[in-house]
Amino acid sequence: MTDAPHLLVVDDDERIRGLLQKFLVRNGFLVTTARDAAQARRLLAGLEFDMLVLDVMMPGEDGVSLTRALRADRTMPILLLTARGETQARIDGLEAGADDYLAKPFEPKELLLRINAVLRRVPSLRPEAGPKMLHLGEVRYDLDRGELWRGQQPVRLTSTEAALMRIFAASPNEPVTRERLVGDLAGEEGAETQERAVDVQITRLRRKIETDPRQPRYLQTVRGSGYMLAPD
Repeated sequence: MTDAPHLLVVDDDERIRGLLQKFLVRNGFLVTTARDAAQARRLLAGLEFDMLVLDVMMPGEDGVSLTRALRADRTMPILLLTARGETQARIDGLEAGADDYLAKPFEPKELLLRINAVLRRVPSLRPEAGPKMLHLGEVRYDLDRGELWRGQQPVRLTSTEAALMRIFAASPNEPVTRERLVGDLAGEEGAETQERAVDVQITRLRRKIETDPRQPRYLQTVRGSGYMLAPD
């Protein structure tokens, strides 16, 4: 099945790597595995992947550090696997650019649902004549392609950032509740942790849109209501 998404699974536990590979292949994916960040880097240098499933705690370079390094020039979705008690590691991972996280131990079916949910958020690029644009100062957002541009330079968005932009762009100048955003980025933690994760994503997105992210002009906080995209 040549159209099957190609996943790279990185985990230092050989048994987990094997089990995940068999399960995901049975569910229609192409799967390559790596035992650590160094091997993952070698594979990424020579192959194209649709998504990275990455353990946080590994010998050598950890998953958060690898995520941060990859986000310098890649938009490939990244899902982190974390130990159940590592709440701060999950926040660190989101700040580094991860799209989602899942706590170990987990049910394989939940991993499958998370992977499919993240892949659905990846914007599909299709040529259209006369694209619709939202202008945000020096930045413009192409609604048809789901792309952000600053002048002639594309602004790289993670799949989660792209999903947030689509939500905001669908209702410009209308507040979007935090509850809705929490639903899109839902993890298995409580509401407080989920809201912190949303706030992290908003902060990252503001850095790509705003001239001064500390005083946002375009991605505004609406007290008591959530967040709102206010284009020119």
